[in-house]
Amino acid sequence: MASTRVFQLATKLGLRSEALIAALEQMGVTGANPATTLDETTTTAVVQLLAEQATRAREEAEARAAAEPPAEEPAEVALAGEAVEAEEEIRSVPGARRGLEPVVGLNELERHIHELEQTEEAERHKAPVAETLREEARRRRGPRPATAVDGAPIVTILGHVDHGKTTLLDTLRNTAVAAGEHGGITQHIGASELERAGKRIVFIDTPGHKAFTAMRARGAEVTDIAVLIVAANDGVMPQTVEAIQHARAAHVPLIVAINKVDLPNANVERVKQQLLEHEVVPEEWGGQEIFVEISALTGQGLDQLLDTILLVAELEELWVDPEAEFTGVVIESSLDPTQGALASILVRSGSIKVGDVVVAGGAYGRVRRLRDWRGKSVKEMGPGRPVAVIGLSDVPRAGEIVRTAKDPKAARQMAEEFQEAERLGELRGVAEVQLQELYRGLHRGEVKPLNLVIKGDVSGTIQALETSLMQLSEELEEVEINLVSTGVGDVTESDIMLASASQAIVIGYNVEADEQVMRAAADEHIEVRLYSVIYEILEDIQKAALGMLEPIYEEQFIGRAQVLQLFKISRWGVVAGCRITDGRLQRGARIEVKRDGEIVFDGQLTSLRRLKDEVSTAEAPNECGVYAANFRGWAEGDVIEAYAQVEIERKRPTTDWRVSTPEESRT
Repeated sequence: MASTRVFQLATKLGLRSEALIAALEQMGVTGANPATTLDETTTTAVVQLLAEQATRAREEAEARAAAEPPAEEPAEVALAGEAVEAEEEIRSVPGARRGLEPVVGLNELERHIHELEQTEEAERHKAPVAETLREEARRRRGPRPATAVDGAPIVTILGHVDHGKTTLLDTLRNTAVAAGEHGGITQHIGASELERAGKRIVFIDTPGHKAFTAMRARGAEVTDIAVLIVAANDGVMPQTVEAIQHARAAHVPLIVAINKVDLPNANVERVKQQLLEHEVVPEEWGGQEIFVEISALTGQGLDQLLDTILLVAELEELWVDPEAEFTGVVIESSLDPTQGALASILVRSGSIKVGDVVVAGGAYGRVRRLRDWRGKSVKEMGPGRPVAVIGLSDVPRAGEIVRTAKDPKAARQMAEEFQEAERLGELRGVAEVQLQELYRGLHRGEVKPLNLVIKGDVSGTIQALETSLMQLSEELEEVEINLVSTGVGDVTESDIMLASASQAIVIGYNVEADEQVMRAAADEHIEVRLYSVIYEILEDIQKAALGMLEPIYEEQFIGRAQVLQLFKISRWGVVAGCRITDGRLQRGARIEVKRDGEIVFDGQLTSLRRLKDEVSTAEAPNECGVYAANFRGWAEGDVIEAYAQVEIERKRPTTDWRVSTPEESRT
């Protein structure tokens, strides 16, 4: 038996990977995971062990059955047993009270479930439309509904220019066409489909990580797997590093394809060593990434690359639901002079059919025609597949979510509402990210992220910033500073798109951002801050971090008053006429009413009046009327002491942030 991976062997044996890993541990093979490769000897041994265990279990079951023939239970005994089991099952549910009769326990459980359903329904109604759509367009993996089926992995190829991305896509596409029916691709629709071992793989043809991240920035997380292509003769280049950062930010599995291994100056080991510096570690060296050596020009290694993609897809447990409501994502769009607006979409769930009325952002219309990736007309397209749609009123943007409407009138209304909402900035996929507004925008969870994209003129500057920022992050326990990306050189549009997708701020030191970059930043609502003094960066970031911390409140004494006269008002009750002798009284403050030094009331000051007007505060030495809804036992001479929750100013860490870069030290 040849070598194989744990996941593949488990599938052949009809087992879960966990069961096979448990058997391996019995043999002394520890640390295995579903992607671990087993050699031929280990594979044979574990199969024999499982066979012996199965045989022994079957013999023991047969022996028990022969020794104890089953006795037939009376119907009432069986029903009673089922009732007891049902009661125990109900009582095992968290929140169900013990000691209840079965019917009472069931009612309690049903009430609890009903309350949960009502709460969830209310939360769904409160959720913004844009967030709901983005959730529907995200990748589907893990636990699946009963109507789900296995989904084809959606793959994007990233890497440095001239390292072979386009050549690889062309070779794969031409191979697929040659293996299929007669004819070729009549028109490019932004995606390609391949079949390998009876399984489909979808490649998103849009080249470059800029487009990849632009779709993420609008909430369309289309890609399931990213393939990083690196030329064996060039090695790691600046755009290679950017591609790694973009794939990491998207949280997608990464496969490394080392291309051009057929060239005489190819150096695969050098590429692996360079990638180690960016925490991309080959699986054979104990890392997570699978490396494949290929030649996109000759086709060498492409079968292994496709097999690796299918393996990673199996581990991700991807699925689609053909019975769900239709949702799609725009991959590409253009204006055809003969057919009008043309949108290439990836069907995420459900199906799209000719005649459906669809909405894609501000564009809408009835589907007049559908074409598959080869250009062939189809009547319907199911989930996990790309398709070109003809019939929209306008050209939608890449990354827009596509959904159906009941009729053209409803579709037009949805599109107009989208346009108006977008004009007001209410349905942008990315919130406006600025230092002074992070407290409002990043108010989720106990630890709040402050994401940064750092660009500097030299590596020494960046290293100094990284060290200082990590120190600041440790000192401010409630804020986690994340460096999404760091790099040398001017701020680029790619930096803006990465910041947009990651909700980050762009910080530049001794670098520039041209007009086109600033225009992109304005479009994506990303703040770009440029500095020439390094400690000013740290002070501004520190201020932003302090602004993100949860405020600390402390109850403080704010004022004192003495009751001079009592007034009985039929509608309210007793109002105390007072003179403020110290500080102020404040509506809503906690008050203590003291008589002869003893506290006779501790509660809230409900209403505060000056003359005939209701006021929020009254200061010494003014007179005022005080009303407390829960207290009527006032007496002349009572002393009122007022307390309020006062926000305590956060103290800055004592660290001196006036650090010097290597360049500043030399001067």
